[in-house]
Amino acid sequence: MVCTGDTLFVMGCGRIFEGDADMMWASLEKLLALPDQTVIYCSHEYTIANATFARSVDPENAALAARQGAIVELLENGFPTVPTRLDLEKATNPFLRVDNAAIRAHLGMETASNAAVFAEIRKLKDRF
Repeated sequence: MVCTGDTLFVMGCGRIFEGDADMMWASLEKLLALPDQTVIYCSHEYTIANATFARSVDPENAALAARQGAIVELLENGFPTVPTRLDLEKATNPFLRVDNAAIRAHLGMETASNAAVFAEIRKLKDRF
């Protein structure tokens, strides 16, 4: 179990108020190194908005589309979407999928560093 505060959310990540994108990416890399079954407790319920944004940068991700539908159903029935698990986030959270070829192609960043792809996704989310 990990409490991620404002660093990692269900299908999202926190804004960068202090430090820079490289520092936030380094924090996310530490979370990515945890076991896949790690249960994640984040500090806010932004799941619907995060899912909508995630689909905008990862539109071909079938797991993401399915998860978005499941989350809508959970919320409509009064259930929370937090906590989540790291394996689910690795499959559906674009901030943790910066090495994914489809996301990189969608962004036109096939040869960029993971940190640069992360920074671009965060910039897009800030304007979303």
